[in-house]
Amino acid sequence: MSLLGLTVVTTTPRSASDAAWAPPLPLGAAAAVALVGGWMQHLGYPDLAWWPLTIVGCAAVLLALRGRSIPGAMLVGAIGAFAYYGALIEWLTVYLGLVPWLALTMAQVALCVVGAVLITLAWRWVPRAWPGTAGRLLLTPVIVAAAFTAREALASVWPFGGFAWGRLAHSQAEGPLVEWAAWVGFSGLSFLLAWLAATLAVVVIERRVPVLPRIALPVGLAAALLAWPAFPITTSGTITVAAVQGNSNSGLFADYERGEILHDHYDATTTLFDRGLELDVVVWPENASDLNPLTSEYAASVLDLVSDRLDAPLVVGTITEEGEKSFNSVLLWQAGEGAVDQYDKVHPVPFAEYLPAREFFYPLAPSLFDLVPRDYSFGERDTVVDLDGVIAGISICYDIVDDDLLARQIDEGAQVLLAPTNNADFGVSDQSVQQLAIARLRAVESGRTLVNTSTVGASAIVLPDGSTLDELPLFTADTMVQEVPLSDTITPAHALGRTAEWFIVLLAFSVVLLAGLLTSVGPRSGAHRVRTTTAGER
Repeated sequence: MSLLGLTVVTTTPRSASDAAWAPPLPLGAAAAVALVGGWMQHLGYPDLAWWPLTIVGCAAVLLALRGRSIPGAMLVGAIGAFAYYGALIEWLTVYLGLVPWLALTMAQVALCVVGAVLITLAWRWVPRAWPGTAGRLLLTPVIVAAAFTAREALASVWPFGGFAWGRLAHSQAEGPLVEWAAWVGFSGLSFLLAWLAATLAVVVIERRVPVLPRIALPVGLAAALLAWPAFPITTSGTITVAAVQGNSNSGLFADYERGEILHDHYDATTTLFDRGLELDVVVWPENASDLNPLTSEYAASVLDLVSDRLDAPLVVGTITEEGEKSFNSVLLWQAGEGAVDQYDKVHPVPFAEYLPAREFFYPLAPSLFDLVPRDYSFGERDTVVDLDGVIAGISICYDIVDDDLLARQIDEGAQVLLAPTNNADFGVSDQSVQQLAIARLRAVESGRTLVNTSTVGASAIVLPDGSTLDELPLFTADTMVQEVPLSDTITPAHALGRTAEWFIVLLAFSVVLLAGLLTSVGPRSGAHRVRTTTAGER
């Protein structure tokens, strides 16, 4: 029987289909490899940004999952995931302690366990359904990578909007593969990296093919990925942006006087006065005005002064109210007119800016959830503001991880992206630079300049090719003033939307299911095979 150009042998005995590969690792060794591999994966993310180690670490975890039983896959997957997420989001302990870190890490571990089972089944069934050289060395790595990406895609949107932090693609923000984000988006880039990792794993275990041809597979794939050209971005004009980092004491538990954060950003902005600048917009971070200028005359007068002195509209973050609802908002403020436009955060952070199912979760840990005394509402306004004819997309902090939200901004005409944020809660940890890495990939994915403005850093202006036009040191009050390019280009990643992601997910499930059927059903009788578990598959 022939399928996808590959020979399908449904009655091949187990020994014939598996003899071409080395035996799977014993369970103890597999657990150790997953632990090291999971920990290595986080080294590709900023601050270190040793991006090749993420690929090698992923290969180690994938290799450890080969030949496992279902319980064994769950155990090995859990160990690798805990090592990875535990190290990656260690910054959550800075002000919130161990409990929130452990809870979020274990939530991701649970999803990774489900993904580990699918990956193990791909390793088990695909090379048996297609036992030839092409099936082992070409098809199997693709399906294993698709299974990995399917788990990542699920975790990025579910539950409560998902936790799309630490996707494999994020590790390449400062690497040479960043340009792929414009072609295939985040999930597509994650798939390509997982494919390379799975190919490395196959090279290690293959027995029948000589060493040099085996090595040629990952080398050739890596060379193709590196040689692929960047997507061309056409500039449609420029605007001059002033971005302000106030270095304010604006953390969740900060002890500050009312209006202090507002004054920190005002003081940092005064360095721009009397310089004769011709600005198109001034950008302050999330929560830069701790007094709501829609209800505080004093705050409104400060914003009026800034906008008037710089003869430019001011983009400023604040908390607004509408009836009984509270919003994490960004206002577009014009001197003499007040707020002429407003964006309300579309993706508030669950268990931080609101407590999902409060009646259920609050009794479980009242002292912990007292840290979330009110629930911010989900914004329903559009995602852009009009800067005198130039359309700017707005992402507040965690919004930057939301694929659909960034797509909405481009659909609504965004020519430049503004990402005001408040990273004060995370001190000198890697949180702010990890977030900037995601923002950098968004700039490439969308083909837009992105202005990332933080209360304390990391603040930077990123060009559509991922390079840094300007940046500020952490915990320094300062400003960036730059002429930045605008673009109306539609990248392939945006044109595809979630099509590539859905294709990868369906590919994983459909091929694994088909392979399972082909290896368990005989060609004539349709009888199910009885399969025994070897010692290495526990």
